[in-house]
Amino acid sequence: MMVDKRHPSPSGPAGPAEVPLYGFQPPVGTPYGLEVSTVEDFFAEHDDWPWKPPRPGRATFHYLIAVTEGELRHDVDHLTRTVVPGQWLWVRPGHTQCWHPPGAARGTFVLFEPDVLRPDLARLLAPLTAHDAPAVLSPQPDDAAWLHQTALQLLDEHRALGRRPLDVHHALRRSLLESLLLRLAGAPRITLADTSAGTVRGDTYGRFTDALELRFRELHRAADYAELLGCSVRTLSRAAREVTGKGVRELIDERRLLEARRLLGGAQWDARSVAGHLGFTDPANFGRFFRDRTGLTPAAFAARDATRA
Repeated sequence: MMVDKRHPSPSGPAGPAEVPLYGFQPPVGTPYGLEVSTVEDFFAEHDDWPWKPPRPGRATFHYLIAVTEGELRHDVDHLTRTVVPGQWLWVRPGHTQCWHPPGAARGTFVLFEPDVLRPDLARLLAPLTAHDAPAVLSPQPDDAAWLHQTALQLLDEHRALGRRPLDVHHALRRSLLESLLLRLAGAPRITLADTSAGTVRGDTYGRFTDALELRFRELHRAADYAELLGCSVRTLSRAAREVTGKGVRELIDERRLLEARRLLGGAQWDARSVAGHLGFTDPANFGRFFRDRTGLTPAAFAARDATRA
């Protein structure tokens, strides 16, 4: 299914271990970056990883789970989510996640790489696939039965490998997945994107956000991302400002700050460990970075968050 593509981090001060990054590697014979299973089959086939014992990890692809029976508990960015029948869990690329034993949970389990979606659909669905979109979706009641049936059709087609030509098989799987996602986009707090303008810059910005989610711990300059994407800093900056009104450096800093808040708060990491995790060579620099943007020291923020828990 997946392999750890991150090398072990060098030894240093005591603190939480580096969160490994996993790439998409479905079973042999599964085509085109899309795997469909059920919660119960998935756990039965992978009984040695990553929930025995539970440990955090990140992936370069999407996890989408429709719960139909029981309750599924899953940590996403250090917060434990409880998903009940009728709800969908979405773990997006770059999220830190940790599995819990499934218990009596049942449902369809879809794993897919971002580039499985056609470019026009990917742009339209950007608010749904974005890192900060809700981890738990509660579809509109009128959509529930349709979503359930479409998920089962996707599972059936995935299991029908060899029944029809491979390109037709994949076209059907992708079509069913895209239909499923478009209907899921009707869930509260999701508003689909307007793709009528700015296509080229929108593509650049979308590629930047994908790269940012996976690399914000290591890459901290606009030039780093421009080089990674094969464009100029000016092109990347224009794309970011057109979509968000913000500069690339500001977006990078916002993502690092969001991660720092999560680790200091819900995950209860200490400031030195957070600093190292986010690529600060000096904890004092991290302290200034955090205080300048929040008005609080990391320790004060963690203490305030603890009193609210």
